[in-house]
Amino acid sequence: MIALFQPLKSLGKRISQVMNYTFKTWTKPAKPSQLLGTLADLNRSKRELMAENALLRQQLIVLSRQGQLKRLQFTPLDRFLIMLLAARISAWKQALLILQPDTLLRWHRQGFRLFWKLKSKPKSTVPKISPETVALIKQMAAENQTWGAERIRGELLKLGIKVAKRTVQKYIKVPGQPKRPNQNWSPFLKNHASEIWACDYFGITDIFFRQLYAFVIIELGSRRIVHVGITKHPTDEWTAQQLREATPFDQRPKYLIRDNDRKFGPEFQQVALTTGIEIIKTPIKAPNANAICERLIGSIRRECLDFFLIVNERHLTKVLKEYIQFYNNSRPHQGIDQQRPIEPKTLHAAKGEILAFPVLGGLHHNYQRAA
Repeated sequence: MIALFQPLKSLGKRISQVMNYTFKTWTKPAKPSQLLGTLADLNRSKRELMAENALLRQQLIVLSRQGQLKRLQFTPLDRFLIMLLAARISAWKQALLILQPDTLLRWHRQGFRLFWKLKSKPKSTVPKISPETVALIKQMAAENQTWGAERIRGELLKLGIKVAKRTVQKYIKVPGQPKRPNQNWSPFLKNHASEIWACDYFGITDIFFRQLYAFVIIELGSRRIVHVGITKHPTDEWTAQQLREATPFDQRPKYLIRDNDRKFGPEFQQVALTTGIEIIKTPIKAPNANAICERLIGSIRRECLDFFLIVNERHLTKVLKEYIQFYNNSRPHQGIDQQRPIEPKTLHAAKGEILAFPVLGGLHHNYQRAA
């Protein structure tokens, strides 16, 4: 019997809801009929009727003080009272006679924005970091035009000053940085980074439009540049010789990542085999497979070669040698938690005057505390 009356009960509830909705629709307060308006008021509470009465009275007050003005002007108090009273009325749209519902919603959004702006405003305007640190941040930003907030934060960590990235951004105008590539590291690279080297070629055009080639090898775990070679004529034999020079006294990795360039020919493969290095070839058209080496080449271009006119092979070797010295010993890296590839054996003092040493003619600076 209970299962028989259950559908009838649901049907009766649905009919009651439809009738209630129809009654409310026919008896909206905005209807011009006095009878329908009275019938609608019978179904409403005394509190809601008082709120609607106050809302209508407030609108009359606004109209009465306008005078000869053609456009209505609402004070902040008028807006607050109208929003407060409209929130107490279920049919508030029909009770608005001198403004549109969209206008009231816009006031509501503006009020919320103002509320959270005041709530999130800091209680004290005194900076939490020392003026010396602020001055140092601005100095680094002015002296190194290619450095961003994260790069400056790493340099400060090297000096024993811990600040957040947003704090650095607050005191500098971050120059436009190239879009960060989307690097999806495989578990293999994460688990064996200390045993993997990566190598690649990149080209440089000198001031006389002659083509030069640079061959770089980087250690993935420490981000240390292991070897760099410069040549006008890259061949398989020359590339194999670079691998020999990069692995003296049994200093070799377990894996070496390379692309499918013809410069890595049979002789290069033979040197790797006799040295005990397993070659890993990257897929075609997949630069992310050798992302760290590609990022290194991009850093060399953006932080060094884009600011020099290379005269010849000797000049390029000198410039890259100085940059690699700075890259390995002084430059913090995001990939290794703002550490340097080669950490110094002796730690600098935590206190003392901070000195700036120019690198590459002042293109970059190395900051250290005086002993």
